[in-house]
Amino acid sequence: MGKLVVVNPWESLRRFTQARIALGRAGVSIPTKPLLDFQFAHARARDAVHLPMDRAGIFARLDAAGYPVIELHSAAADRTTYLQRPDLGRRLDEASRKKLTDFTHQGARGFDIAFVVADGLSAFAVNEHALSMLDAVRPMVVEAGLHMAPVALVEQGRVAIGDEIGAALGAEVVVILIGERPGLSAPDSLGLYLTFAPRVGLTDEARNCISNVRPEGQSFTAAAHRLMYLVREARRRKLSGVDLKDESETPVLPAQTQISQGNFLVNGEGDRPRA
Repeated sequence: MGKLVVVNPWESLRRFTQARIALGRAGVSIPTKPLLDFQFAHARARDAVHLPMDRAGIFARLDAAGYPVIELHSAAADRTTYLQRPDLGRRLDEASRKKLTDFTHQGARGFDIAFVVADGLSAFAVNEHALSMLDAVRPMVVEAGLHMAPVALVEQGRVAIGDEIGAALGAEVVVILIGERPGLSAPDSLGLYLTFAPRVGLTDEARNCISNVRPEGQSFTAAAHRLMYLVREARRRKLSGVDLKDESETPVLPAQTQISQGNFLVNGEGDRPRA
């Protein structure tokens, strides 16, 4: 009698990725465990889209960490409206516009960089990772001598809402930290979108994106390094988007943790540290 589950010979590669590869098969289908894992991942992705932003918790953590914060809201009044009307998620509501106007009328305008935190399509990502990302990049901002605006915390926001906020604050560069559309391997992926000279009406080719920022993806330190390279180049060249390429170099790992150059597809030794 043959085996009920046929093991995929490439199964050893699964330790290198969260992608669904080499799952094996049971008859003409996949085994029960990978099927249940898929259903669980799908449920997590759906939940991540509908999970509300923990605005009070994020505000408290930002305040405790010493970040001035402005709380704002998009023109999408609730999550259902946000999902059905993407255009409303790209603009502030009237109360938020007035709050920004009142703030800038007090003389608080003309910043080198502004950070916006918005829930996007995964408030889970923002709830979990926004503060860690800001903490990773803030020392670099301070070291560069950049005048940083208060953090704008936006509920029901999409990427383009950063343009309106950045323009209102008179920021040279705006960076929005936003929850990315959940995938079946990563419901908590944070995206960073940078725009030079933000203004209402810009489209996506005017932005630079750093994606998959999370502990199991691109680290906060690596993302901060890439982001500051883009900030420096955007300010130097007076542009962002498709005309600004990310040519930053990832910091070299310490010698004892460097990865060997062996071909893990052939000999499976790519994850062994060098002697």
